[in-house]
Formats: sequence, structure tokens, C-alpha cells
Amino acid sequence: MIDLTGKVALVTGSSRGIGRACAVRLAEAGADVVINYVTSSREAENVAEEIAAMGRRVAC
Repeated sequence: MIDLTGKVALVTGSSRGIGRACAVRLAEAGADVVINYVTSSREAENVAEEIAAMGRRVAC
């Protein structure tokens, strides 16, 4: 995968499903991630915690 260290990714719909998977993969590639959600704040917070545990910056 490409090295995204130093980059920031904005992922819409990232609290679940494909958006969540994209957010996690981008973080694994080194990107800091901004999570956007509409209805599920708890699920978005769970994704944010998972990404933060990787040592990436994350905003929700």
C-alpha cells in the first residue's frame, strides 16, 4: 500500500461499513483521519479509538 504518512484523510460515512473500512485502512497506511458520520456517534467514537490506538491522529 502507498505510504500516506503526513497526509490527512477525510472519510465520510466512516462510522460503519465501507467508510469504516476505508478509514481504518488509510490509518494503517499512515494517514491521520477525520471521521464524518450522521447518526451513529458511538460507532464513530469506536472507530476513532481504534485509529488512535494505531498512533494516528483522529478527529470525529
